Amino acid sequence: MSQVAALDTSHQDLDRLASLAEDTIRRARAAGATQAEVSASVDVGLNVNVRLGEVETVEHTRDRGFALTVYFGQRKGSASTADLNPDSIQATIEQACAIARFTEEDPAAGLADADRMATAFPDLDLWHPWDLDVDSAIALGRDIEDAGRAVAGITNSDGSSVSAGQSLSVYANSHGFLGRERGTRHSLSVALIAGDDEGMQRDYWYDSQRRAEDFTPAAEIGRKAAERTLSRLDARRLGTRQAPVLFAPEVARSLIGHLLGAVSGGSLYRRSSFLLDHAGKQILPSWFRIDEKPLVPRGLGSSVFDAEGVATVDAPLVVDGVLQRYILGSYSARKLGLSSTGNAGGVHNLYVKTGDDDFAGMLRRLGTGLLVTEVMGQGVSIVTGDYSRGASGFWVENGQIAYPVEEITIAANLRDMYANLVAVGADVDRRSHILTGSWLIEKMTIAGE
Repeated sequence: MSQVAALDTSHQDLDRLASLAEDTIRRARAAGATQAEVSASVDVGLNVNVRLGEVETVEHTRDRGFALTVYFGQRKGSASTADLNPDSIQATIEQACAIARFTEEDPAAGLADADRMATAFPDLDLWHPWDLDVDSAIALGRDIEDAGRAVAGITNSDGSSVSAGQSLSVYANSHGFLGRERGTRHSLSVALIAGDDEGMQRDYWYDSQRRAEDFTPAAEIGRKAAERTLSRLDARRLGTRQAPVLFAPEVARSLIGHLLGAVSGGSLYRRSSFLLDHAGKQILPSWFRIDEKPLVPRGLGSSVFDAEGVATVDAPLVVDGVLQRYILGSYSARKLGLSSTGNAGGVHNLYVKTGDDDFAGMLRRLGTGLLVTEVMGQGVSIVTGDYSRGASGFWVENGQIAYPVEEITIAANLRDMYANLVAVGADVDRRSHILTGSWLIEKMTIAGE
């Protein structure tokens, strides 16, 4: 059996983490803490990289994490360690308590409310260990790369990667809550190069799954990477103009990410969001909807409880274009005079309502404009909503891809981009916990030559 699959004594490992967490909380309380919480985890993985048919790296990982937070009234102290031996745990307790004794009181500090703790723990089908040995991983990596390199026009490779991972975690607090989670995440990827002395292009493709049996076939991943790479050859720049812009699904996800940043508690209580005080207000078209569904079986973002033990529930985020709520843990909720939304640690599975058009249909709706397949740079301000990022993709004419483009900048304000969203495609990218199709924005500024 492979080293990765050997962690299938997961229940015993979880029992050990749980026992350690509960004992640490008891000891922290005995040291004077009025409240305490522990997060403990063990992550095991195998990652193999192959380039031009040769093995570049083989990496086995086994990482441990143990974090303790204590509260002395409303004074907070935190400490962590990667060493689970008794001396290290004792030192962690002492350090957390020492920090808490000397910090200032914070009225918002403390555990999440006890009555919000999860009490039901359904099996979400997140545990699918991949019995993958090194030789099999190498062979699979070669298959992916070979399929891509076999496509005419591919001249080189940046290599393929095969990764298998398992994670066990426990969260416990002095309310008496103890939550256990176990999950797997596996991935396949390859990056290829095409071109000659006149110019070269690089692109990639990947898949990510809870269960290895759900992977796209290895050869298909290789061929998709090759097609994407070749399609970028002979890229041009564009003159400055305004035009409609279609974001490919994997790029459209980032627009959801900016929305989440703007409606998250930290940005709101610091008053550093362009969507401050927008709950209950329309920010997107009337047909638009986003739902959070944390309990989807085998979902990449599924969880019964959040990072504070608060029970997760299905809840809309945007309905008919109207922002229904913010994204809050208990601390930010208290700062805002609101209640936790069960999002300490982030959002869970987000589903964006789609239209009926597939990718080809979205190109036809775009008509003449820019298809964006990659963005780069950090030119996004959550404070003002200003958006300016480097981009590459394709110029589209009459609903058909005309030629690739690169070294351009796209710019607008997120408030206007959201308000002027024309359509969301049915071409949903399912390799993330944020599930959306492509986004068609009515107009943006494109700067190039």
